[in-house]
Amino acid sequence: MTTTTRTITSKDGTTIAYDKSGSGPPLILVPGMFEQRAYESETAFLAAYPLLSEHFTVYHYDRRGRGGSTDTLPFAVDREIEDIEALIHTAGGSAYMFGISSGAALALEAALKLGNKVKALALYEPPYNDDPEARQSWRSYRQRLEATLAEGRNTDAVGVVMGLFGVSPEQLEEMHNYPMWSMWEAIAPTTAYDAAALGEEAAVPTERAAKLSIPTLVMSGTESYPFMPISAKTLADAIPNAQFHTLEGQTHEVKPEALAPVLVEFFTAN
Repeated sequence: MTTTTRTITSKDGTTIAYDKSGSGPPLILVPGMFEQRAYESETAFLAAYPLLSEHFTVYHYDRRGRGGSTDTLPFAVDREIEDIEALIHTAGGSAYMFGISSGAALALEAALKLGNKVKALALYEPPYNDDPEARQSWRSYRQRLEATLAEGRNTDAVGVVMGLFGVSPEQLEEMHNYPMWSMWEAIAPTTAYDAAALGEEAAVPTERAAKLSIPTLVMSGTESYPFMPISAKTLADAIPNAQFHTLEGQTHEVKPEALAPVLVEFFTAN
């Protein structure tokens, strides 16, 4: 498989770096928190999985502020949607789109705004949670993250994020030795972008989702966090032309061999 790295310029002048591989209809992969092309993550593994490039021209990009992409302040979710729109324009004016985790929330917002430029949409476990306690925790998390980043404390900001994932202080101390820790610190400000895509409470956006008319696939894994399948099913039920699919044996860190065949089947039918 031949992969080429290129750049485009978004509407506000931000440079967006992306890899392009395969042939066929364009498919844009929207990464989740901390993900970038050079990091071995779920989206990177999926982009490299041969089955996708056999059916699609795959666009795997660095979201603004990460990897080979620059950033332009002030941030707004609309700026990230413009980045996706620039990729779609480069791809020929319309494309399929897949988003994972917080990238799925961004992909949903982009599809709502870009209309028929997105031909069909697939989402894996956007981390919405309607539980009242979880919604309050999310509000507190956003406040802590915003305050920490405003003071330029990137290391502590990564700790705030990991705390949301249930990482203990002892585990966090050990994580400082991980090879990817320095990368996490460098792109810590972009975690606020993921938070913004999920909204003030990270509740399932059923009212907005009901306005989406394109074919949509919402997925979750059987071995993921307990709230994930509930939220995914709630979201799928809210979208008029959506289907819900469960991936057996998959956690939030979904394997490409489980995900890619489902994406191929869905997108080729739409």
